[in-house]
Amino acid sequence: MSTQQTEAASAGALEPQAAVDAAAIPADLLEAPAEEERRVTSLELFFDLVFVFAITQVSGYVSADATWTRLLQGLAILAVLWFAWSSYAWLGNTANAEDGFLRVVLLGAMGAMLIASLAVPHAFGSDGLTFGIAYFAVRIFQIGAYTLVARQREDDELAGAVARLASTFVPAAALLVLAGAIGGSARTVFWILAIVVDWGGLIARGIEGWHVNAGHFAERHGLIVLIALGESIVAIGVGAGRLPLGVGVMTAAVLGLAVAAALWWAYFDVVALVGERRLRQAPDREQALMARDSYTYLHFPMIAGIVVFAIGVKRTLIDLHAHLAAVPAAALCGGVALYLIALSAFKRRNIGSFNRPRLVVAAILIAFVPAAASVPALLALGIVTLLSCGLIAFEVFRYTETRKRIRRQPPA
Repeated sequence: MSTQQTEAASAGALEPQAAVDAAAIPADLLEAPAEEERRVTSLELFFDLVFVFAITQVSGYVSADATWTRLLQGLAILAVLWFAWSSYAWLGNTANAEDGFLRVVLLGAMGAMLIASLAVPHAFGSDGLTFGIAYFAVRIFQIGAYTLVARQREDDELAGAVARLASTFVPAAALLVLAGAIGGSARTVFWILAIVVDWGGLIARGIEGWHVNAGHFAERHGLIVLIALGESIVAIGVGAGRLPLGVGVMTAAVLGLAVAAALWWAYFDVVALVGERRLRQAPDREQALMARDSYTYLHFPMIAGIVVFAIGVKRTLIDLHAHLAAVPAAALCGGVALYLIALSAFKRRNIGSFNRPRLVVAAILIAFVPAAASVPALLALGIVTLLSCGLIAFEVFRYTETRKRIRRQPPA
């Protein structure tokens, strides 16, 4: 008798086909060991790719005609898309996204999110209704999934939390459908109302009934920051790819990458580690409050800062030796400043104190905006790079011992 036949025969209660399949896999790989905490799943990362496309659409929409109106519209679109993404981050934290029906729900939501992303360039114009309906579908998928999870678990506490969530999320999404169906100034009013209801609802309705898996939640948000930084690099590559590859373009690309690297360092070197540890140590109710404040709310200006900076870099590549217009100059400096302010607010929420060096650099960047529009674009980018990388160098040397203690891995 062959080895495979012997293993199949010893399978006992297994069905014949199952025994053959099992025999092809080592026994120690057939069952996953019990894990204390869930990790971000591949399906969640797959879902995030659609959100990245939405980010790309927003930055492309604004940079194509960088006006104050377009910048505000882009930030409004980003705000509603972020809150939709954040809701799915909470969903994946509540239940394993790859289990049973949730897998199908998430794939369906991806389709709706893709349609909404495709409609981004004309969300305030001809594709407003398409955007609104697709966004409404994204939220309905999420509320439906939460409801099914609560029923399966017979969890009345979660069911109540979902009902409170739906009481603001669904009306906010419906307002965007109405905004798409009408035009003129009324459309702007409905967009403002939708954002207020969406963002304010989570505070007004409370966090009772929500519980947080700290490791998964912090990892998911860290990965979306990383993905957004990757999109900024893509923006540099796309912008440079449309131009003759001269010394100026290569210099600007490297400087843009250096700023992106500084933004990465500013978050992942210490902030991400301390934030996750603080979230783990908090009591259950405080965990939910921290997750809402530190991650759902305060991570948005981080993502927005990265996107706004990417808009400024795109225009810098086009106008290397010319002066930047007011909006690209504000985006180039203000995007980095917004990111640093958000990181400092994140520290204040979790630790109780602001990061003064980052606030100082943010203030310098904001004050530099008028000058950034008065010097060659490449020089403006160079100064932003110098300030960003200079801040990181200062922190590395100023807080050497603290960084070592934070980053020291516990013994195995």
